[in-house]
Amino acid sequence: MLRRFLSGAGLLLRGFGFWGRRPGVMALGLIPAAIVFAAVLAALVALGIQLPAIVEWATPFAERWDAFWTASLRIAIAAVTFAGAVLLAAVTFTALTLAVGDPFYERIWRAVEVELGGEVPDRGAGFWRAAGDAAALIALGVVSALAVGLIGLVPIVGTVAAPVLGVTLSGWLLARELTGRAFEARGMTAADRKVALRGHRARMLGFGVATQLCFMVPLGAVIAMPAAVAGSTMLARAALDAPRPADSRPTTPSV
Repeated sequence: MLRRFLSGAGLLLRGFGFWGRRPGVMALGLIPAAIVFAAVLAALVALGIQLPAIVEWATPFAERWDAFWTASLRIAIAAVTFAGAVLLAAVTFTALTLAVGDPFYERIWRAVEVELGGEVPDRGAGFWRAAGDAAALIALGVVSALAVGLIGLVPIVGTVAAPVLGVTLSGWLLARELTGRAFEARGMTAADRKVALRGHRARMLGFGVATQLCFMVPLGAVIAMPAAVAGSTMLARAALDAPRPADSRPTTPSV
């Protein structure tokens, strides 16, 4: 389990290694990532500035408490709220960047597919499919952020569990979205995709968590996004090319 998790994280490093082989294609992936990152960062900064006032407005009942407990409650709520917002921001960044930069990331995906060999689909996911996937991912991000926020309110345990759960959930969602292109280009259904990824969950999680941790570094999301697209393509191809019993092999329509 741990070895597969670390193997998944290593795929992100292999994605970074693709810079050395196709720097021009990878550099194009920085453009949409930088644009969306600026917008998401501005939203987070605005939230951070207004958060104390929002928390104070939402907890008028605490005014009658002892000053220590009032401050403790409001700091905890602010921290949990901002942690949930960061989780949602990471998911939103990925969703919007993949939708906005679909032509750029399709070039990275195709270059990796060609390098890996085998039959490469003639079609990509398409803008509208990418936009629909982005909306679905953001919706899942909202649900995950709410779950992290609720767990974060649990005394003592929540302060540790919430950040860990946030990184884990967002990492899984990132990996799920990033690997989608290789499956969608082959016309595979959600059920087919689930079958293909069976047995690769630990690698998916390792890749997603490593990507999420990179996204949490200042400007890391911009720099890591092209590598994440390349690494996720390698992950998807590993799942597609892995031997499986005939009765569990997903159907891949001709493209």
